[in-house]
Amino acid sequence: MENNLEYHVPVLLNECIEGLAIKPNGVYVDVTFGGGGHSKLILENLNSESKLIAFDQDADANKNRLDAPNFYFVASNFAFLKNHLKLLKIDKIDGLLADLGVSSHQFDAAERGFTIREDAPLDMRMNQFLDRSAYHVVNEDSEEQLISIFRYYGELSNARAIAQELILKRADNPIKTTFELMDALKRFAPKFKDHKFYAQVFQAIRIEVNQELEVLKQMLEQGAEMLAPGGRLVVMSYHSLEDRLVKNFMKRGSFDGEIEKDFFGNVQKPLTEIVRHPIIPNEEEIKRNTRARSAKLRIAEKND
Repeated sequence: MENNLEYHVPVLLNECIEGLAIKPNGVYVDVTFGGGGHSKLILENLNSESKLIAFDQDADANKNRLDAPNFYFVASNFAFLKNHLKLLKIDKIDGLLADLGVSSHQFDAAERGFTIREDAPLDMRMNQFLDRSAYHVVNEDSEEQLISIFRYYGELSNARAIAQELILKRADNPIKTTFELMDALKRFAPKFKDHKFYAQVFQAIRIEVNQELEVLKQMLEQGAEMLAPGGRLVVMSYHSLEDRLVKNFMKRGSFDGEIEKDFFGNVQKPLTEIVRHPIIPNEEEIKRNTRARSAKLRIAEKND
């Protein structure tokens, strides 16, 4: 089986597979199927008694589905993980892999509006059936909503000024494309650091469009519930907002970092970290795939 590198270059591929500690007859879930790179390698470590269930809400990913009797493709957001596993009559799983963020294909498909390199309609929907796109966020959200989006999802200190500028610009004409959005905000882009600024703006809008942090929380909670004792949760994130949620959930069992204890003072959490610090790509991998540079891989095991 060859990886579909045209669709997506898998990051930390071997480290992800090792983190799953695969049992040949186990049940595994890849909630971010994409080009199938991780799933293909998982399948190579499984026997005919096993199952591999792959989730992806992007219709383009469906074209990469694998031809194997023990492979099941679910065209859905991973926020509905538990429901779909129940429909497949699966009560417990031995491992779950999540490679978060935007796939290489989604970035490279200019018409999807994820990239700052190409002029394209403001879209940014990972699921093309969503009603609300980046266009609606930019042109219809209130000033306070925009301030919140840019402040919390983009971590931009001048979120209020950016929101006010968009309100003024869209009053004249709707902002329809990625380049129009960048042009509307060009006075805020720092010299020599404009790429980072626009990337933060696009990240903020994309997270809002796809509700990425909320669905991540739902997936982590459902995944931990569905894991059998000793099962592995392997999650790769690409920005601090995602990584913070994953780290807190694995380390403390909550998303805000608060520790819950029972009557006897025992910490209440479903998982135990396998690695105390995230695994990151080496320089060689980053040279091969620049999108790997911000990846952080965390691994945890379901408690008995």
